Amino acid sequence: MKPTKIKASNLKASSLKPSKLKAWKPPANIQFLAGVDEVGRGPLAGDVVTAAVILPVNHGIEGLADSKVLSSRQRENLYADITSRALCWSVARCSVAEIDRFNILQATLMAMRRAVMGLSQQPDYVAVDGNRLPQWEYRGEAVVKGDGRVDCISAASIIAKVVRDAEMKALDVTYPGYGFAANKGYGTPQHLEALARIGATPIHRRTFAPVREQLELVQSGLFD
Repeated sequence: MKPTKIKASNLKASSLKPSKLKAWKPPANIQFLAGVDEVGRGPLAGDVVTAAVILPVNHGIEGLADSKVLSSRQRENLYADITSRALCWSVARCSVAEIDRFNILQATLMAMRRAVMGLSQQPDYVAVDGNRLPQWEYRGEAVVKGDGRVDCISAASIIAKVVRDAEMKALDVTYPGYGFAANKGYGTPQHLEALARIGATPIHRRTFAPVREQLELVQSGLFD
């Protein structure tokens, strides 16, 4: 699956601050606008999680923003508001096995498509955070820094973040010692130290360099 090409001007805009980007609006006469975002591209462990959300025009949800700038409590409160007020919402993912098979970019795009397909109301238009669109049948647009500019993308960002964070906290119990509850699978010093000391778990991404290198060390040690 190849990502849809985006103009170079949009790629350059990714380095701009949100305040320097033009306000974004969907095309005219769009009734059902879906926002899509992902969480978990960078971690060494766990699935990549995506969400798609369609909000009513006058949704009345205050405080929507990029999930990364919100506290855990703010995200959880907003999650409750979004899931109760949205016209519909959907969560999807690509597994660790799929990430290792297809690479993280392609897996993320696949998970985004799954999230939109999971909506009970199919959208007229889809706004995706970032600078790439999946190859799909939907009209849509990639919106650079959209999670801080477009309400339905902000909502998707918050839902995906809350869902994935909860999953990583549960996996911290299953696989203690790596600090998953705190680091959410990212390569923190504690995580890297545990990876070297304990080894990789079934939820580690084998194709990501720190995990791959640790597995190669273990493999080479078997033949010394």
